[in-house]
Amino acid sequence: MEVGSDLSDKAKNDLLLVEMARSGNEKAYASLMNRYRDSIYFMLLKMVNNASDAEDLTIEAFGKAFRNLESFTPDYAFSTWLFKIATNNCIDFIRKKQISPSPVDHVQDDIDTLTVNIQSDLPDPEETLINDQKIAVLRGIVNQLKPRYRSLIELRYYKEYSYEEIASELSLPIGTVKAQLYRAKTLLYNIFIKTGNR
Repeated sequence: MEVGSDLSDKAKNDLLLVEMARSGNEKAYASLMNRYRDSIYFMLLKMVNNASDAEDLTIEAFGKAFRNLESFTPDYAFSTWLFKIATNNCIDFIRKKQISPSPVDHVQDDIDTLTVNIQSDLPDPEETLINDQKIAVLRGIVNQLKPRYRSLIELRYYKEYSYEEIASELSLPIGTVKAQLYRAKTLLYNIFIKTGNR
């Protein structure tokens, strides 16, 4: 029996895209992402009930799936495998979020308040160096984006503009700002995966 012969036409088409993606075809990655991004996002939105978390979890799900494409087997549809990754990742996220602070944390807060007066506000040199390196790496990745995406990321995350302020600054409809920021974050994440895997 031919592998995946009992799959639907859409699933067979996904299988072709997966094979192309495995051999490094960027368009295949984009096609798979465009095909399932919205349905993954809306499924996750129902689970976490927060648009920003659902956006981040959607990107994470694709990141995990694309990093582990080699382990995908065509015994079942790619969509089934992808949704399972997204669901499991989301459940982990919810579990971590539900771990409530213990009473010890409140005691620690009081200690922190007392020691703030004694300690300098500056982080130690090693911490500063690590943070500087992280910022440099991130800026390097942001600089690889097209100018329109770069300016969106800079306004949103460096200058901490609201969507409304970005829309006003760039003379764009707010829907376009949200869509392009989502695309910019997706591109950033993909670059991040590639640089992290070197």
